[in-house]
Amino acid sequence: MNRLAGMMIVAGLSAPGIAAAQAYSCSAPMGGIDRVRPDLPSAREPARILPIASYTLAVTWAPQYCREKGDQPSARFQCGAGNRFGFTLHGLWPDGAGKTWPQYCHATAIVPQAVIKRQLCTTPSAQLIQHEWAKHGTCMPGYQPARYFRQSSSLYAKLRYPDMDTLSRSPLTAGQFASAMAKANLSLDAAMMRVTTTKQGWLDELWICLDTAFRYKRCPAHAGGVTQGTPIRIWRGDG
Repeated sequence: MNRLAGMMIVAGLSAPGIAAAQAYSCSAPMGGIDRVRPDLPSAREPARILPIASYTLAVTWAPQYCREKGDQPSARFQCGAGNRFGFTLHGLWPDGAGKTWPQYCHATAIVPQAVIKRQLCTTPSAQLIQHEWAKHGTCMPGYQPARYFRQSSSLYAKLRYPDMDTLSRSPLTAGQFASAMAKANLSLDAAMMRVTTTKQGWLDELWICLDTAFRYKRCPAHAGGVTQGTPIRIWRGDG
């Protein structure tokens, strides 16, 4: 049995073909979490304060992530420890009016451990949680870490996914995958999301475009991702 099929059994999904596809099996650590470092702006990633014109919700296909980075210490919780994930929450990103976005808007302390622990079965990396808050959350006026992660997690939790195992076994384009996602989600259509892949064409992430009220919206032309006709493949996990 491949890993994805096994994860679906663990999840106890009640609707064939339409899956939550989030944390199929996840246990938050009972003890301490990994040590978190400050995440700071740099010459490559400078602080940038701009008005927010929209948002992007980014989710990651975890089997592909673990295929590429599962041997890294930072991936231990996500890719080992008995945990199994489908799509995980990468983050909620404020966007600017054009191709440039706000980031690292003000200095911040380490995200409280209680917030990190609550978030780990949604965003399964303590350092990524710190990064998302420092780079993106600090640009959202009136937000603190707990509110930022509640907002992003609530958007993530509403998403439903097509049968990834079935999709992985047939020729597939980015547009066909986006259409399958739209079919699984009311109010979401293929023009409201972008698909990203690895250089080898494996599904990497899905970016969903939102307005300033966090409603789905049509993605602008510069939103990124591959073209709709691009062939993509879905890694199901180790056999």
